[in-house]
Amino acid sequence: MEIIENISFDNLDVILKRPGIEAEHLDGTIKNIIQRVMTSGDEALKELTKKFDQVILDDLLVSRQEIEASSLNVSTQQKTAIRKAQANIELFHSRQKKETLKVETMPGVNCWRKSVPIQKVGLYIPGGTAPLFSTVLMLGIPAKIAGCKEIVLCTPPDINGDIHPAILYTAQLVGIDTIIKVGGAQAIAALAYGTESVPRVDKIFGPGNQYVTKAKQMVNLSGTAIDMPAGPSEVAVIADGAADAEFIAADLLSQAEHGEDSQVILISTSHELVTKVNSAMDEQLKLLPRKEVAINCLSNSKAILASDMQEVIAISNA
Repeated sequence: MEIIENISFDNLDVILKRPGIEAEHLDGTIKNIIQRVMTSGDEALKELTKKFDQVILDDLLVSRQEIEASSLNVSTQQKTAIRKAQANIELFHSRQKKETLKVETMPGVNCWRKSVPIQKVGLYIPGGTAPLFSTVLMLGIPAKIAGCKEIVLCTPPDINGDIHPAILYTAQLVGIDTIIKVGGAQAIAALAYGTESVPRVDKIFGPGNQYVTKAKQMVNLSGTAIDMPAGPSEVAVIADGAADAEFIAADLLSQAEHGEDSQVILISTSHELVTKVNSAMDEQLKLLPRKEVAINCLSNSKAILASDMQEVIAISNA
């Protein structure tokens, strides 16, 4: 991670610039993907999956047998953790349900407010090398509690054309049966416009990379609702000389491994601490399964040395 000293606030925007894909290139790529899916449906999804995920799929829909077999490939410890998280998330979101509010504003004039579930929702779950089965819980459980009639889950397959068993196990636990082996911008297009295998939905939820985010923004312009245009994972850690370098390194790497377009920033008044953090990251990287992704992220990340804590706060605010 690059160390920056003696910073000038005049060029702080340049120093803190997030990594990204050129907007013109990104827009053109996504428009092409969306058009292909709208025109060719499942055929386009298979071609794009072969291109981007290097896997040939005969069937885009996860079979009932695959879903049921997933339980055998998830450890008991992981199942226990997933169920515990499920219980906590259900408890929290169940408290958000509200009774219909009725008010007689004047004699004979009754006004009311009630919550109505979205009928069809699409959940995008990042998969492949970073299967976010926790996102299945965080999106699927509220959808079930709200009473959504149809839930469609899209997630990219691995190199063998399989979906991570923890994602399938969690989806089954939540009660999601329609699972599609498609990721990226093509999955967003399929959810927005429908194909032979993918039902069209009313609203799309879920995080993703810049391609997924841009695709969500584009389909939103033509009438499909989205949750929000989430950006890449990032974190800024503020630390003085008394901080634990091992902990800071772990915090930075936990975000760096999310994607090559992520960014992590360390802001400190201690050159010694920054050096220790860089050394700790070198050691922890050796054990990280997504080492290459984290290394590429760190090439865009920075450790900024400030003269005092007031400057640290100013940099953080910027």
